[in-house]
Amino acid sequence: MSKPILATDALSKQFGALTATHDVSIDLNPGEIHAIIGPNGAGKSTLIKQICGEIHPDSGRVLLDDRDVSALPPHVRARAGLGRTFQISDLCMEDTVLENAILGCLAIEGASWRFWGAAQKSKTLRSRAEGALDRVGLANFRDTQCSSLSHGQRRQLEVAVALTLSPRAFVMDEPMAGLGAEGSRNLTALLDGLRVEAPILLVEHDMDAVFALADRISVMVYGAVIATGSADDIRQSADVREAYLGEEV
Repeated sequence: MSKPILATDALSKQFGALTATHDVSIDLNPGEIHAIIGPNGAGKSTLIKQICGEIHPDSGRVLLDDRDVSALPPHVRARAGLGRTFQISDLCMEDTVLENAILGCLAIEGASWRFWGAAQKSKTLRSRAEGALDRVGLANFRDTQCSSLSHGQRRQLEVAVALTLSPRAFVMDEPMAGLGAEGSRNLTALLDGLRVEAPILLVEHDMDAVFALADRISVMVYGAVIATGSADDIRQSADVREAYLGEEV
């Protein structure tokens, strides 16, 4: 059996009297989508921020390709192969679609804003950025200002930016948020195809998308994982039904 690409080992985080995460150990295997679900306040976003380096855990480790990255800042984890999309879009709205994708390339090259002019002229970076845009279906929008994109297209662009990093794993925080039915279907199809390039750790409230995509599902409640299994396992779990207090699972 292949080793996990990404894993957490007993991650815990306390904010005063609030336990945000408690001994959370999950993993992400090659070629899979592992979804994390749970009610609001379950600790999902705190977990994602610990994995990506925005919050340091009180205890536990984050492993990427069996390497302990727990002490590394977010940009270094990104260069190590952790591709991130956000619950709220984190794009440069005044820049074009292509310029946003090139910014992602700058991260993997370890360059800074001082080299932005040179980066725009770099054939290598443009080629990588254009390839990512083509992969998500935005090639024809390369010269469009980001602010002119639909909400769904901005989600696609976020995925393209992550793709420019040649990620070993994707971490996606509610990518379906704010999308209508058609947008959710389109993004679901896109993510389904991405798993062959890099596995996806997916935090999502859209249960139709979760059950359509996830190979495994972990359920968090009060900062702890109470169940992990297939979609059928989670649907049939009495513990999950009780934790959701009647919510549809």
